[in-house]
Amino acid sequence: MLQIQKGKGGMGWDDLGSGWDSPKNQGFGMVRVGFWFPPKKMGWEVFGSGWSFTEKSQIWDGSGRVLVTTEEEGIDNLGMGLGFTKKLGIRDDWGGLGPGYSLTKKIVRSSHKAFILRYFVMDTGALIEFSETLQMLPPPPGSFLDREELIQHVGEFALSQGYVVTIKQSRKDRDVILGCDRGGVYRSRRKTVDEASGENARRRKTGSRLTNCPFECVGKKDDGFWVLTIKNGSHNHEPLKDISEHPSARRFTESEVLLIKEMTEAGLKPRQILKRLRQSNPELLSTPKHVYNIKSRLRQGNPTVKRFKTLRPQTSGVRSSNTPTTSEPSWRQRNPPRVPNLIAGRFVDSQSLASIDVTNPATQQVVCQVPLTTPEEFNAAVFAAKRAFSSWRSTPATIRQRIMFKLQELIRRDIDKLVMNITSEQGKPLKDAYSEVLRGLEVVEHACGMASLQMGEFASNISYGTDSYTIREPLGVCAGICPSNFPAMIPLWMFPMAVTCGNTFILKPCERNPGASVVLAELAVEAGLPKGVLNIVHGTHDIMNSLCDDDDIKAVSFVGSDAAGGYVFERASASGKRVQSNRGAKNHAIVMPDASMDTTLNALVASGFGAAGQRCMAISTVVFVGGSNLWEEKLVELAKSLIVNGGTESDADLGPVISKQAKERICRLIQSGIDSGAKLALDGRNIVVPMYELGNFIGPTILSDVRVEMECYKEEISGPVLLCMEADSLEEAINLVNRNKYSSGASIFTTSAAAASKFQSEIETGQVGINVPVAAPLPFFSSNGSKASFAGDLNFYGKAGLHFYTQVKTVTRQWQDFPSSDGVSLGNTESLAFTTSDESQQILDA
Repeated sequence: MLQIQKGKGGMGWDDLGSGWDSPKNQGFGMVRVGFWFPPKKMGWEVFGSGWSFTEKSQIWDGSGRVLVTTEEEGIDNLGMGLGFTKKLGIRDDWGGLGPGYSLTKKIVRSSHKAFILRYFVMDTGALIEFSETLQMLPPPPGSFLDREELIQHVGEFALSQGYVVTIKQSRKDRDVILGCDRGGVYRSRRKTVDEASGENARRRKTGSRLTNCPFECVGKKDDGFWVLTIKNGSHNHEPLKDISEHPSARRFTESEVLLIKEMTEAGLKPRQILKRLRQSNPELLSTPKHVYNIKSRLRQGNPTVKRFKTLRPQTSGVRSSNTPTTSEPSWRQRNPPRVPNLIAGRFVDSQSLASIDVTNPATQQVVCQVPLTTPEEFNAAVFAAKRAFSSWRSTPATIRQRIMFKLQELIRRDIDKLVMNITSEQGKPLKDAYSEVLRGLEVVEHACGMASLQMGEFASNISYGTDSYTIREPLGVCAGICPSNFPAMIPLWMFPMAVTCGNTFILKPCERNPGASVVLAELAVEAGLPKGVLNIVHGTHDIMNSLCDDDDIKAVSFVGSDAAGGYVFERASASGKRVQSNRGAKNHAIVMPDASMDTTLNALVASGFGAAGQRCMAISTVVFVGGSNLWEEKLVELAKSLIVNGGTESDADLGPVISKQAKERICRLIQSGIDSGAKLALDGRNIVVPMYELGNFIGPTILSDVRVEMECYKEEISGPVLLCMEADSLEEAINLVNRNKYSSGASIFTTSAAAASKFQSEIETGQVGINVPVAAPLPFFSSNGSKASFAGDLNFYGKAGLHFYTQVKTVTRQWQDFPSSDGVSLGNTESLAFTTSDESQQILDA
């Protein structure tokens, strides 16, 4: 309902859009009424709330900054300089009306994507009407995997804008030119006759012809990708009111295609076929040429029809499950296989000639190859994610949840395949790989409750008739960079939470073991994740830099080493992205004299040496309070009982480390500790594993008498090495832990509640364990590293993970009848009352 506030002389303005107002100057009143349609779709420039028009012919924002002046934008004066700019979408000239005139504006719905503005001049009674047709936008440029995907992209976008594309020219292996099909919008044509000539000139018969539209875009194949460019993005016609009115929407249906096939086999000619089809479908707007096209498809074994109104992949019964499938993709045919990228829902072999060998750490055999993704492929992945975001964010949360339910079901079904892939590429024993998948699966299960997790807050009646509430909305395109130690769990930390929140995601697996990520992506696609929602690109530093620099990526998640984590945080933050970066770790365990010896020793050995010490939450340093001699002897004895073997062997407790370079670094840090005065209680550097002599094996290693200034203590080792230190008291031990730059997690082993309470209160780590070796929380809580172990504001999974992948929008709304009054009090901003004279109201109602 339009509301008017009476101004001087009984004159007033009506609706200027949501949150807009006009100062009461020279007889012009104030209005504040919202649009009944989205301004963005109607072509109005969206300035936000709090904007105003002033008598100086300037547009100001809420902070008083002048944005547009008459000299810059050619504002036409209304009264004392009040006016609109061309940015409002009004391109017709306005005449100066002068003081004493007022305008009443009504917005009337007309044709699709157009509006009519009517202005009524009260003093003269004249009706002034301007009609404005909004611009039909061209499709956004981008890179595509193939010609069909490019055509589909242009076609889908054209439908959303009210026009239809057609193929004007095509060379299948080189380029395709797409134009605008006017869709039956004709113009009359009559030969002009000179009436004054007196000659009996013969009039040409009235006719009509299709007028050409200048719109044109070109797709060209470049380095294996199809690149879309816009040659001319303008149109010379109105948008279609209803896409079903276009002739292409009234061509052959799937059932009619089958009839064409039967009649063709019966010997009927195309014109005869059309005549029979029109008996049952008089609105059919096809020609014999279209019948020939269908017959050509039938000869090629592809009878499906791409219906104009949908332009989606067909799910018709014409394409049955018995249709022969294509051969194995090229990336599977290679030996060794080449890991594919996932772009726009398709697993594709990279066009890059460069690749990295992925080797089994236990045998050094090449398992597969990782391509170094080209810049064009990276851009295509980003474009696919960006294009999928608008529809995916609008997908109901319950549907996104169902896909996660299906994903966790498929992960459980194929867990053995995942486990074997992890072991062959990362090296950890099968039981450790199995535990890793289960921990990642817990995050997927947690994401299944996103509908309730993503609920905002609501406050009723914060002022008279006013409510306020918050909405959590997705960010857009997000990215994840994964480490080598958990090739399945870390990806599951990232993309399930991100996509269930409504984002799209680009995942970069570690180049040392990418297979698990590809398997998870295959399961996600099978679960029903739409194309473009999840994408995978492979590579090293160049791809990491691209993820940090690309303006379309809104957030980056990283897990990895200290140096790389700091680099990613600084570079991605510099480009305005949200970043969560889990970096280096040095987890401590404090052992009190009263701790249970057997339980504590088993926990220390399992945490320190499990997964070859490559866990980010592994205990790498033990601080014994009150002496360590007795503890160290039994610790060495228990560590010696561990079996070091290939990960696929059933008796393996420890597998190899990820690479030869990692092994060399671990051995170097061990030697530096010995050179600095540490005691080598157990040496696992020279271990030889039968049948795996080439493997990157390091046995359990224990260094005692370690001091804080030693390099082995300062650096994260990421290997099966346990450092032993001593402290005289619990307070000294806590201070020792707090002085370390890393602060991922710490544990205490004790039977004293008082000691545990003091430790819990005074320790400065993100995660605290009490008689628990690995203080990694379940997904209901967040992984909380701090200090040098984490860079960013919001951590992984839990509430913090939800907050990281969403942004809050606060809405304040007011629903009430505005009371009548003689005016508006600018001193009271709680409630604005709008009044109108009876005369003005009658004009509005008219």
